[in-house]
Amino acid sequence: MERPSSEEIRRARDLVGMLICRSAVEDILDHARHEAPNECCGFLLGGRETIEEGVRAKNLTPSPNRYLVDPRDHFAVIRQARIRGCSVVGTYHSHPTSVAIPSAVDREQANYTKYLYVIVSLLTNPGGGPIGAFRFVRGEFQRVILEAC
Repeated sequence: MERPSSEEIRRARDLVGMLICRSAVEDILDHARHEAPNECCGFLLGGRETIEEGVRAKNLTPSPNRYLVDPRDHFAVIRQARIRGCSVVGTYHSHPTSVAIPSAVDREQANYTKYLYVIVSLLTNPGGGPIGAFRFVRGEFQRVILEAC
């Protein structure tokens, strides 16, 4: 079988949106389960096309429907990314009792247009998986398709 060209791979990634390592998905889900019934929060490390890792952050306002990232964790993950030669490509948080789509609170608090926002739900929902990914563009969330790698 012939290998796809780099152009074909690039086009496929454009359609997918982002690749996410299975280990990152498992770490994020683990974090959400551990913090339940409260929301968890953290950062996504990787590159332009791939999320390689989820890095936990402390939620300064433990609540089932709110989170506030500890600024010390934010600065620490930026330093960690620089040292490792990767980037902070986004954030994640959980919705322990609702689906993985942005809430009204998420919309009010979104302010990083270059970040990917990943939401993990602890509900079993037949309409989709436990993870939703979004970009905040012109004041609205737009869904990004994630593909596990």
